[in-house]
Order: sequence, then structure tokens, then C-alpha cells
Amino acid sequence: MIRKLSHACVYVLDQDRAKEFYTEKLGFEVRHDVRMGTDFEGAGEGFRWLTVSPPDQPDIEIILADPGMGHDAESAEQIRALVAKGAMGSGAMTTDDIHKTFDELSGRGVVFTQEPVTRPYGVEALFRDDSGNWFSLTQPNT
Repeated sequence: MIRKLSHACVYVLDQDRAKEFYTEKLGFEVRHDVRMGTDFEGAGEGFRWLTVSPPDQPDIEIILADPGMGHDAESAEQIRALVAKGAMGSGAMTTDDIHKTFDELSGRGVVFTQEPVTRPYGVEALFRDDSGNWFSLTQPNT
């Protein structure tokens, strides 16, 4: 029986830039940053397994994946184009104080596409990562 979700994939355009964004701007911690085997054609140094997590939630790892990981070249380019276009919504994150978190993240250079707005489920702001993926930042109603 499935017990819980342990990993979620976010496709990024540059893993080094993404690592910097998620750790320095969002305050996440690196869980793994290793090379895995050979590439999918059987040559080369393989793919990079890069995962991060919020400090208080080490049991969920966000895979900052190169679009080529597990995909053929044509599919990887299509994924890259969708990410760069901002067409990939990657999830929702929560906070206890959205206005404070909004101010802190904005001060670190995080680009918000929507300032905090009251919704039926709480207060929500939207931001993009350095690749173009968008996220909801929500302070849920209690």
C-alpha cells in the first residue's frame, strides 16, 4: 500500500541556477546532488539527481530535473519550451504569514505575478522560479 508521496518533479532550464534559486531565494535545503550512472543512450556521465526540500519538511524532496532526464531530445525540447513560456504550474506552498513571507521573498528577488489576494481557501500569492515554473504561495484559512 502507498504510504505517502516522497518526491515531486519540477523541470528546470539550468540545474545550477535552480539550485541557487531554491536554496538562496526560497531557503530550501539540498538533499541530494549527485551524478547517476550513464546517460540514457549508454554513454556520457549520466544525469544529475538534484533534490531540495523546505527545511521543516525533509520527507518531501523536489527533484530539480533537467528536461532531458528520461526523455528523448524532441520531448525534452518541448518541455523546455513549456517551462520557459511559463506554462508549467508546479504546485502550492503554504506559509503561516503570507505578507511577511511575500516581503521576505520579494526582498530576495523572487518575482511575484500576483500579490497576496484573499480567496475562499485563504490568502494566495503567485510567483515564478528562475526557469518560469509558477507556484501558489498560500496562507490557508484555519
